[in-house]
Amino acid sequence: MRVWINGDLLPDPTAPAVPVTDHGLTVGDGVFEAIKVVDGLPFALTLHLERLARSAHGLGLPQVDDAAVRRGVAAVLQGHHLPLGRIRITYTAGPAPLGSGRGDAAPTLIVVADAMEPMPASTAVATVPWPRNERGALAGLKTTSYAENVVALAEARRRGASEAIFANLAGHLCEGTGSNVFYVVDGELRTPTLASGCLAGVTRRLLLDWYGGREVDEPIGVIDRANEVFLVSTTRDVQAVSQWDDRELPAPGPVTHEALAMWRSKEVELLEEPGV
Repeated sequence: MRVWINGDLLPDPTAPAVPVTDHGLTVGDGVFEAIKVVDGLPFALTLHLERLARSAHGLGLPQVDDAAVRRGVAAVLQGHHLPLGRIRITYTAGPAPLGSGRGDAAPTLIVVADAMEPMPASTAVATVPWPRNERGALAGLKTTSYAENVVALAEARRRGASEAIFANLAGHLCEGTGSNVFYVVDGELRTPTLASGCLAGVTRRLLLDWYGGREVDEPIGVIDRANEVFLVSTTRDVQAVSQWDDRELPAPGPVTHEALAMWRSKEVELLEEPGV
């Protein structure tokens, strides 16, 4: 693992580096991005940085210094052999008084790179009873306030699944804790719209561009009619769902197989040098 914080590469990635008063630590006042690394190059870095900027703006944080982030990415990747890895960029409001109010300190910018194991070709998911709030202040933002996801994922894992799936307040299919959901009904590939409250996933966007599919909001019960389902995310790419709660599904189904093949053929186009 390599860690870069506010312009400095840490000689010891486990050493203390963030003050205990950082608002990202005390109240989760921050945003982040996770970026796949393939053969030492970040995937779709520009798209991820654009989303980081949108999340920071939505949370009311100062504008992200794109050049500084790229310097951090370059620093953690230089001399760090990563055939497959993950970069985590975290941007917080910085040190602040204890409580919800922000202080006037500069933001904290952290970039971490580490190796990553490939995901299995298929997985099981579990529906959880807690809804996503598509009307909330954080809807659609990738913030560090992830406690709701932690609880949901723990419940899914208790039930033998690797991902928890949320409906929203309207009862519509929304998203996983860290993934977007695609499903096939009557031969048509579908996925929830961004109005559902789901995150505007980079993998979701690219798959819609490269392979296609219809964005539509439907009751979560539509999955009972789905012939196949797959998840997409930075770490999962296109991952078939073999079981949803107690229902078994083909994994991969023919549409999933085609979508994954398309993904594999196109992803090399978006491997980028960080640039500074």
